Amino acid sequence: MGNKKNLMKKIKSALISLSDKKNLKPLLLILKKNKIKLISSGGTFKVIKKLNFKCLEVSNFTGSNEILGGRVKTLHPKIHAGILNKRNNRSHQNDLKINNFENIDLVIVNFYPFEQTLKQTSNHEKIIENIDIGGPTMVRAAAKNYKDVTVITSPKDYPELINELKNNKGSTSLEFRKKMAQLAFTEVAYYDSIIANYFNKFNSDRFPKKIITHGNLIEKLRYGENPHQESAIYSKNENININKIHGKPLSYNNYNDIFSALTISKSLPKNTGTVIVKHANPCGVSALKNNLESFRSALACDPISAYGGIVSCNFRITRSLAMELNKIFLEVIVAQGFDKNALKILKSKKNLRLIDASKFSFNEILKFNSFNDSLIVQSEDNLFFSKKDFRVVSKKKPSKVQFDNLIFAFNICRYVKSNAIVLANNKSTIGIGSGQPSRLDSCQIAINKMNKFIKTKNEIVAASDAFFPFTDGIEKLVQSGVSAVIQPAGSIRDKEIIKFANATKTVLVFSKTRHFRH
Repeated sequence: MGNKKNLMKKIKSALISLSDKKNLKPLLLILKKNKIKLISSGGTFKVIKKLNFKCLEVSNFTGSNEILGGRVKTLHPKIHAGILNKRNNRSHQNDLKINNFENIDLVIVNFYPFEQTLKQTSNHEKIIENIDIGGPTMVRAAAKNYKDVTVITSPKDYPELINELKNNKGSTSLEFRKKMAQLAFTEVAYYDSIIANYFNKFNSDRFPKKIITHGNLIEKLRYGENPHQESAIYSKNENININKIHGKPLSYNNYNDIFSALTISKSLPKNTGTVIVKHANPCGVSALKNNLESFRSALACDPISAYGGIVSCNFRITRSLAMELNKIFLEVIVAQGFDKNALKILKSKKNLRLIDASKFSFNEILKFNSFNDSLIVQSEDNLFFSKKDFRVVSKKKPSKVQFDNLIFAFNICRYVKSNAIVLANNKSTIGIGSGQPSRLDSCQIAINKMNKFIKTKNEIVAASDAFFPFTDGIEKLVQSGVSAVIQPAGSIRDKEIIKFANATKTVLVFSKTRHFRH
């Protein structure tokens, strides 16, 4: 019992300096009840006084006025000695006595809203002025000295502090102080990482010597890819702007598929197109303007693989489409909103996850992958294609419809796991071959899918995510009825491929860029 008592620390004085001044009154009431001396500065001091609580202003506490327009107010030896001194260190206590300094037992601080400022303005001077110096300095000091000092960095932690003070008669336990110190160091690191990344972007430095990333916990997931794996989702923002409005909780695999589907959907024309994804691979995509027909065409590409998959509609779902969607088993439906009647129909399946992605947009220009203690970082493959990005190399030239379909197929192909082959017509996929070590095998899979599910096959075009190293792949496609092929250039046998296309009167288009997805 004696040891436990020694680990408790009575709070006699508190320094409060806040950017976020919400929910302060309940905290002030418990501090007053325990006769804790309050020290504060600037706007926080005014709020505390307005709430009719006694408080000593920092400048009166230190004997030094704020200077440099408020840039220097808490950076003072009396404050930092009061926080950092070890209560059981004789030398430290002697220094305090000589300088007439006193202990500060509780530090309640949150920082200038740098992150919010970035969202509100691009004015560099305003952004710089919202880099907090004094706040993080006090927090670091208090967290370092957690054996004697309590630190609070978020209003979310006020209820826990209030309970701690109630249960321990104005004292805090070592366990509580240690927990708050961990949160404090995390908050400082998070804050500094945002500033560092701002300067990296400001200096157009995509790959600095040191990379710092940060994230907010959005949700702990039931498990990872498999039940024995733990999982969670984080975001650099406070949310990921996809709103689950119905159904079971989302799993790791669900999120992976949703992001894959949204990546493809956002590459299609605005408010147009349906994407069906299974295991992060598209199994059907259509960019038809009629929403109902786009879903039917996407589904027709591979209705068997679509079972238990994810549908992403790049538009608002209406009642008529909801009735179609309800005919098949799906894990998730993503849309740019749902009509009231559509929701009523879809919610009849209690486990079906419905996701409103109307506020979702892609902001991050870098893509991360991890292995062990290493990160692989690259810019995202987010090029928007137009005809100028391609070169017709065959004698036979594509019609406008063919060229549009070739570009559609090539765009979808880059989202299919390599080696990838996509067959299409009428701005809809009709056969997809994915993830094979052999490009020839991918060709055969795409052809097999087409022959199995598509009855009418006119004006078939084919896309490959990389060049054909030999003529066998393009030959297999032409034999299946393909009349136009699009592929990246770059093979030492490009001339042989062109010669084959001319001999078979096949349209051949070369892309200036390659688009693997591993």
